[in-house]
Amino acid sequence: MTDVTKPGILPARPQFSSGPCAKRPGWDPTKFNLDVLGRSHRAKLGKARLKLAIDLTRKVLGVPDDYRIGIVPASDTGAVEMAMWSMLGARPVTCLAWESFGEGWVTDAVKQLKLNPTVLKAPYGELPDLKAVDFASDVIFTWNGTTSGVRAPNGDWIPADREGLTFADATSGAFAQDLPWDKLDVTTFSWQKVLGGEGGHGVLILSPRAVERLETYTPAWPLPKIFRMTKGGKLIEGIFTGETINTPSMLCVEDYIDALEWADGLGGWKALAARADANAAALNAWVEKTPWIENLAVDPATRSNTSVCLKITDPRADAETPKKIASLLEKENAALDINGYRDAPAGLRIWCGATVETADIEALTPWLDWAFETVISQ
Repeated sequence: MTDVTKPGILPARPQFSSGPCAKRPGWDPTKFNLDVLGRSHRAKLGKARLKLAIDLTRKVLGVPDDYRIGIVPASDTGAVEMAMWSMLGARPVTCLAWESFGEGWVTDAVKQLKLNPTVLKAPYGELPDLKAVDFASDVIFTWNGTTSGVRAPNGDWIPADREGLTFADATSGAFAQDLPWDKLDVTTFSWQKVLGGEGGHGVLILSPRAVERLETYTPAWPLPKIFRMTKGGKLIEGIFTGETINTPSMLCVEDYIDALEWADGLGGWKALAARADANAAALNAWVEKTPWIENLAVDPATRSNTSVCLKITDPRADAETPKKIASLLEKENAALDINGYRDAPAGLRIWCGATVETADIEALTPWLDWAFETVISQ
């Protein structure tokens, strides 16, 4: 029988939201470079700070020198749709969907772009058959399913000699998982995830093959200004050196630079991944010994180390139980924003990304036990 005594120790930081995520340890906005505020982002200083953000992104993630990195509008969603609208239609399309955001890209391809893609789906907690993917087509997928806790195990399933382009929505995987750049042509993320940055900005990373597509193919549909990356058949290089398409929040950019400098000081993405691995391991150790809960991801090899999604298996629970647990823990200031995603199966979702401290995960688990027993006995 689980001890239902209320724990005496709260997590030092109860922010376990899966986006926007916890700020980095030691975050202090008073140390930001604020000289850029109130200035044009197109002034020399603004462009220099945006270029620094791009350069640090390349260094921390280990992005190859011949890949372009751009800061674009509308978070990860904007980056994905910018790429889809600009590059799809040249070849057949395959969409992989195993959670909410992957389903969204299917909707875009089918209903908006009307491309009649091949769609390979899997239920929440599983991956579709990766061996069935036809890489003569362009392939769109989420590297890490933020709403299901299921990630691609590696890049081995993607052939080096593929004919089509790969489009990887890596928003909750970037900076915490090994992204095989030679297998990825279009990679997107938002810095509000693993680095705990503020929302509203996306990052778009293009391989040379993706740039070639942009410069040799014109889609059949009109492109909004906010999606246009070429002019006169040539890439607008300024986008990838800090000349953003629209006005960014320079305060958010400074926040991102701060997080990147912290990450660089730790040792880059590998150090961040080690932090996320430790957090996920601490949470999973509790799950394995706890009878009322299980990991939503079926295969341990595909379990996310960032957005860990859990399902309650106790027969006394119902669809409202996770919501009640999340509400109770918020009132106690033990955990904030851990109810599962609205389109996902009822459950809990606990962010274990690099800005979270393992000690806080360890302090959280007794509260989860207490909240479950409290809710189930009401």
